[in-house]
Amino acid sequence: MPQVIKAYVRLTDKMSDYVGYLAASLIFVMGATLIFDAITRNVLNIPIHWAIEFTQFTLAAYYFMGGPITLKNNEHVRMDLWYANLSDRGKAKLDLFTVGCLIFYLGVMLVGSISSLQYAIETGERRFSMWNPSVIPIKALLTACLVLMLMQAFSLVFKHVATLRGEHL
Repeated sequence: MPQVIKAYVRLTDKMSDYVGYLAASLIFVMGATLIFDAITRNVLNIPIHWAIEFTQFTLAAYYFMGGPITLKNNEHVRMDLWYANLSDRGKAKLDLFTVGCLIFYLGVMLVGSISSLQYAIETGERRFSMWNPSVIPIKALLTACLVLMLMQAFSLVFKHVATLRGEHL
């Protein structure tokens, strides 16, 4: 494989790792927020109205940001009925087909997320709740994570092609 492709794969994998580890730390943010909410509501009798919604936004960020590292580490769920019995080349061929489907899906999702983000920016879209937060940050994060997932999907294409060629990336 050309050096530029190897560099692309290394950079994409590194970005996916960084974003994934950052996503993992969001569990502590969610836990702390929910504990804070429980204490202020039940012990101090001072309900805060933003905690549950903030936790929902954080969970969405956790989900979006966890996608690229899950894809990189090959930890997605798959039917192992036939796959486990395939050779490495057979797995690479099947994975190329499924990654192609994934790239199409992510492309459609990216177009939709860009459109949704543009609408949110143009209208100043907010959630209809007592807290009334802007949805622009979470929609921007979704769009950025879809771009990173697409980058990771193309990285997988390069890895599978290398496997078919008898190389290793």
